[in-house]
Amino acid sequence: MATGIRDKVAVIGMGCSKFGERWDCGPEELMVEAYLEAMADAGIEPTQLDAAWFSTHIDEIGTGKGGTPLSIALRLPNIAVTRVENFCASGSEAFRGAVYAVAAGAADIAIAVGVEKLKDTGYGGLPTGTMGTYIPQTAPNGSAPGNFAQLASAYRAKHSVSREDLKRAIAHVSVKSHANGSKNPKAHLRNVVTEEQVIAAPMIAEPLGLFDCCGVSDGAAAAIVTTPEIARALGKKDLVYVKALQLSVSNGMESQHNSWDGSYFHTARIAAKKAYLEAGIERPRDQISMIEVHDCFSVTELVTMEDLFISPEGQGWKDVMNGFYDADGHVPCQIDGGLKCFGHPIGASGLRMLYEMYLQLQGRAGERQLPNPSLGLTHNLGGAPSSNVCSVAIIGL
Repeated sequence: MATGIRDKVAVIGMGCSKFGERWDCGPEELMVEAYLEAMADAGIEPTQLDAAWFSTHIDEIGTGKGGTPLSIALRLPNIAVTRVENFCASGSEAFRGAVYAVAAGAADIAIAVGVEKLKDTGYGGLPTGTMGTYIPQTAPNGSAPGNFAQLASAYRAKHSVSREDLKRAIAHVSVKSHANGSKNPKAHLRNVVTEEQVIAAPMIAEPLGLFDCCGVSDGAAAAIVTTPEIARALGKKDLVYVKALQLSVSNGMESQHNSWDGSYFHTARIAAKKAYLEAGIERPRDQISMIEVHDCFSVTELVTMEDLFISPEGQGWKDVMNGFYDADGHVPCQIDGGLKCFGHPIGASGLRMLYEMYLQLQGRAGERQLPNPSLGLTHNLGGAPSSNVCSVAIIGL
């Protein structure tokens, strides 16, 4: 019977490019930026890498379908490179491949790299169905803001939350993330905003305004993993271990069956339960030190707090308003600014979340550093509320 990978894999190096409108470089340069930081952090040579996993989502960036773009850009020593994609959870999927290879004994040292160069393509997260001006809003996947606005409406109706209270709660999510992102030199958006600005911003899809939606960015991130024994042989101390890594994928129930009411993420609850079991966590609200979640929209973050079983069902909005997830709260969330402010280069986002948890655990997060964190959780979602994939990873000391 499978027992999981708890403490079988250690993270020995991570890197992340600056996110933003990186007109100055292509995807190759972004990958190199993240790779060089990760390799220097790990203190290894390219010849010590046994295998690589490469994540990217949008084909138009010129990276192609295979693993060769990564191998060529980084001049890897002819090792196996596997390209993976799982919507916005692609970065987490690359990490999963590298971690599982090490845990299985198939590789001593493996690297995961995610990249996206979105600003050159004009991609903005809006519906893209046909050429020209006719883009039907009622297409099978609709528009991202529209889909997540429906999540907000369903949550509000199920839990009898007033429109005003929900609007204030999701505004606080954005204000908190902007405050955190302002302290992050690698973040795309670093301006502090007020609750009044968020509420008064142009409406995108009721109740989601401009500041409730994350933008898209250019960027790359990388992680290097190995066994604890090899890490110690390399002179590594205070190791950061992978405690759990779980992925749950929709099977169509949400969109094809009336047992789902649209107010939560079914896959997130399944992945979270499995991750806690794997990591030996029984009281996530008390045991998790910090979290990075997939805040593609502010309401996504709010609902996710309940799907991760940190806030009681129907009470997440109250925890948000009470500052429970603020930088000085009980479980800080998006301490690096999150998708909302650090940015969202799709193929890199899952690895970027892990990058912040890794820095925090090693006490290297600078102005953002939290006091004595021991367990960090990342939640990476791909797709729409009605059809998605969800990855939950937990790393710790």
